[in-house]
Amino acid sequence: MYRGLTLIPPGTRIPFMAPRRIFFAISAFLVLASIALFAVKGLNYGIDFKGGIMMEVKLPKAADLADLRGKLGGLGLGEVELQEFGAPNDVLIRVPRQDGDEKAQQAAVDKVKGALGTGIEYRRTEVVGPKVSSELFIEGLLAVAAAIVAILAYVWFRFEWQFGVAAIAALTHDVLTTVGMFSLLQLEFNLSTVAAALTIAGYSINDTVVVFDRVRENLRKYKTMPLLELFDLSINETLSRTILTSGTTLLALVILYFLGGPVIRDFSFAMIWGIGIGTYSSICVATPMLIYMSLPRREWKDKEAVAAEAP
Repeated sequence: MYRGLTLIPPGTRIPFMAPRRIFFAISAFLVLASIALFAVKGLNYGIDFKGGIMMEVKLPKAADLADLRGKLGGLGLGEVELQEFGAPNDVLIRVPRQDGDEKAQQAAVDKVKGALGTGIEYRRTEVVGPKVSSELFIEGLLAVAAAIVAILAYVWFRFEWQFGVAAIAALTHDVLTTVGMFSLLQLEFNLSTVAAALTIAGYSINDTVVVFDRVRENLRKYKTMPLLELFDLSINETLSRTILTSGTTLLALVILYFLGGPVIRDFSFAMIWGIGIGTYSSICVATPMLIYMSLPRREWKDKEAVAAEAP
């Protein structure tokens, strides 16, 4: 009889609960380090969140960034940032927002074009004002917060409040460590990163709910089994599915990271980190937390059985 692909042999009993205090210590370190990095180094906000002018240009030959910095640095536009963007002759130019209205921003764009000279292909020019960037930042935070609240409500309704608290703790752990990684590496934090954070939240909670569903099923099936043993059993029973789902998703993201180009590289990196840390938190953070949540095992009676007993 065909049973599908199974990476983890049936009967595997990896003791995930035994080193739970080590897992908690690692997670606490990661979260505290992420908060400290954010407080000290902050984030490398993209133009979406801090405003300014961004120009993507293609030069006739390989870019000499030192020469370009010399040309653009003397224009009086503030600290101009230059970055190779894919091919050696593709350059991303970031100019701080200028004092004044849209005419002042256009004048800055014209100055840059004049300094670069002829033979330049201007692929993209974006101007984001301070009001728009502030609104985008606030709306990005609200989107992440709303997603977390909605997930809490869903898990609470789907299971019990204990599962909801554990799931949100793991989810907050995933988002904070992702922010910490961006702060550590000073990768650009923009709207794409917020989209990645929301995607990570959805992926992480999906993985957590799969494990929680097996925990609930086993709570009904093994009413006298010790909780530590029952949680280990539940994780091991879903481990093959977890590895297959995470592995295939990571495979696609790694390909995007290396072959997708600079436009989606930071997004792909955020997703790779998020899926890795999300899988870890589902197994090593969310489920072990249930040990300390005083699950009311006597109440875990199958709803179908209760309906069948009703007159």
